[in-house]
Amino acid sequence: MSNETGGHVLASPIAAATIRSAQTDIQPLESIGVSGKFLVAGGDTHYLRGVTYGGFSGPGWFPHARVVRADFEAMANCGVNAVRTYDVPPAWMLELAVGARLRLLVGIPWEQHVTFLDSRTLPRSIERRVVDAVRSCRASPAVLGYVVGNEIPPGIVRWHGRRRVERFIERLYRAAKLEDPSRLVTYANYPSTEYLDLPFLDVLCVNLFLEQPERLRAYLAELQTIAADRPLIVSELGLDSRRNGTAEQARSISAQVTTAFDGACAGCFVFSWTDEWARDGALVDDWDFGVVDRAREPKPALHAMRAAYGDLPFEQGESWPRVSVVVCSYNGADRIASCVDALAGLDYPDYEVIVVDDGSTDATAALARTHGVRVISTGNAGLSAARNTGTAAADGEIVAFCDDDCEPDRHWLRYLVRTLRSGDYAGVGGPNIAPPSSLIGDAVAHAPGGPTHVLLTATAAEHIPGCNMAFRRGVLERMDGFDRQFVTAGDDVDICWRVQDADGVLGFSPGAVVWHHPRATVRGYLRQQVGYGRAEAMLERKWPARYTGAGHVEWGGRVHGGKAKRSLARRRWQVYYGRAAGALFQSVYGRRDDAGAFPLAPEWYLVVLALIAASIWLMIAHPMLPAVQDADLPLGASLITAGLALIAGRASLWTLAVLLPPSMPVGRRLAIRTVTFWLCLLQPVARLVGRTGQGLTPWRLRGRRAWALPRPRTAALWSDRGLSSERWAQRLERALARSGARVLRGGDYDTWDLQVHAGSLATARVRLAVEEHGHGRQMVRVRVWPRLGAGGALVAIALLALSMLAFAGELQLQAVVLGAAAAVAATRVWLEASACVATPIAAVAALNEHEGDFGTDHETTVR
Repeated sequence: MSNETGGHVLASPIAAATIRSAQTDIQPLESIGVSGKFLVAGGDTHYLRGVTYGGFSGPGWFPHARVVRADFEAMANCGVNAVRTYDVPPAWMLELAVGARLRLLVGIPWEQHVTFLDSRTLPRSIERRVVDAVRSCRASPAVLGYVVGNEIPPGIVRWHGRRRVERFIERLYRAAKLEDPSRLVTYANYPSTEYLDLPFLDVLCVNLFLEQPERLRAYLAELQTIAADRPLIVSELGLDSRRNGTAEQARSISAQVTTAFDGACAGCFVFSWTDEWARDGALVDDWDFGVVDRAREPKPALHAMRAAYGDLPFEQGESWPRVSVVVCSYNGADRIASCVDALAGLDYPDYEVIVVDDGSTDATAALARTHGVRVISTGNAGLSAARNTGTAAADGEIVAFCDDDCEPDRHWLRYLVRTLRSGDYAGVGGPNIAPPSSLIGDAVAHAPGGPTHVLLTATAAEHIPGCNMAFRRGVLERMDGFDRQFVTAGDDVDICWRVQDADGVLGFSPGAVVWHHPRATVRGYLRQQVGYGRAEAMLERKWPARYTGAGHVEWGGRVHGGKAKRSLARRRWQVYYGRAAGALFQSVYGRRDDAGAFPLAPEWYLVVLALIAASIWLMIAHPMLPAVQDADLPLGASLITAGLALIAGRASLWTLAVLLPPSMPVGRRLAIRTVTFWLCLLQPVARLVGRTGQGLTPWRLRGRRAWALPRPRTAALWSDRGLSSERWAQRLERALARSGARVLRGGDYDTWDLQVHAGSLATARVRLAVEEHGHGRQMVRVRVWPRLGAGGALVAIALLALSMLAFAGELQLQAVVLGAAAAVAATRVWLEASACVATPIAAVAALNEHEGDFGTDHETTVR
């Protein structure tokens, strides 16, 4: 049975539903856009409280218009504001959605369950279908967005290969976006193909049926890391009441909806509105996922859904602790007003704002006072000192920090505090996102080197940026605040490491968004990078064990943030498919290959400069051998070209990885990419200037300036306090750290206990043995032996071989130069090995002077 306005006629609507006339005066629907991790409408956050509607059926299959009108009316009365369809709605249905003030997330069906990419014509047909569907709906204000695909089976993805499928989904996305640039375009994924890398989508949609709140909460945290700076929407959740009962369905839906919004989701869709469902033109009668039954009679799940949607995103009546927000500013008159305005508009019941004016010479303090916040003016002592001043003046149980070039989201504090209280966290942070800006600002936002977070897991952080972090005040007091030596940067990294060394745990809240304005000029960006380079050098001096021999921090977690499509560092990864692609949860597993990241390091420019210098020398010097007399000039030019190509290639790869919306004008896209390219070229130079200016150079020596012949040595230390070998190793490690050496601990399968690094060309390993001599007396034996790095030795040998070749060819000048270079390389290796051996021996001797730590009866012997 059908009529002219609808397809198949379903059961009559519930008697209590009233049919509202389509002629009723209707307020226009506001457009919805993406703002960081959330959707916005009319300048305010818009959370999707949705249900799914319709079935996986043929085109045009929808209930009678009278039924749809009643259903939409009932949905609106239950707090629903969004409906997801699995087919393209007709024009009359879009009009009814406008009348009920509902937004439609329009699904565009196609043959995703077949090997669609094996056909020559089917991909083009699918693309045309997407374009036609978007074209038929784009005029309606009820359209929220388009779902250009739904749950491509993992077997099909594995058949075609993930890259081909990703490219095809991107092709559909761009086709839809070009037809309707203002609407959201997404793909509905699910855990069985979680590994699909789709960073171009406007929002990340995932169909997710996990009934246990703990498992759902943990998996949502993982999905938030995949979503990055985009909103996450649970596009399907629910429970079948036929198999689980109506009471359990109601309980589960309430818990799932609450957990989704607790996990900072931008919305969710309950599957489904009614038990009446169809697939391929046939009614499905063996499941009951609806919140109303086939006769449109409400089930307990309807009341549970309505109550959950009415109490979101934050539970009404929940108690919140007092928070003190500290903003430190130095000459920030051009940005402090927007910051404090955003802070004044926070949705939080009990907080104060403290602006610490760190000796500004402009009107920063006066402008802040006009906005009614508390202002503390001090002399210019640096960022850490200003943070300590604000912490001392705070009266909140929690102290949150924000920079003057940031504007926190309206719910920033609620998400921070909720996460802080959800676990035993000492501190918590959130993402900082660059808002749309000027041409230079947008390019800076895409360039490398911005502040970001580092996650150990989906919920635990290794580092949270200073522009978006909060700590329990007691934790800051126990840490004695921030280290005052960090005057412009590095203070956040230092406090995070100190908290973790004290067994504190840092949390991460994806919903605690701060809008961080990038530098608006190239000069400002480069000055910022120089400052970051100086801070890296200061951190390396204080935390040598956390840095590599080349002077780069060894993060234990994954670095997030930035707007590049994929990391440029190579990764070894594999997808867990399960047998015959049958696993329910299919994720990417792998480890980072740090060697591939070296071209991104600032020191890479030194390597390139060395190549250029060598090529110039080749061009002006005589050839070493007669066989290459005609090759010196081309060889030198080739080395120069190769060096410059490596630098340009690094910048080009980063620039090509930048994601820009297809709706952006072509000219602006080209301009942003051009400026980003040049910033990528200049950023390592700025970092290198800052690092070398503070002594962080590849040729630095760590540890004591004590020298010893680089050969195996032993030392013995007597003590009358009985300690375990592990405790002795810990005490020796601390003594080595005090000397400034970089120290690594041995693993469970190693025959050594500690490894000392003075540079990057040589190391020394340390082994301990404890002899028990009765009555608590112990002799601690320490063995130290050097280990030469292969790189330094090979360079010295290669230079020596070239020197001998030049001498054989009667090229005395070249032989002397190459021989001197070989001697310098060998001497450097010898010095590092010597320092590595001398440092542990000196540390053992120093232990003898700490009588309070090791008892009153001890002596040290060294040989």
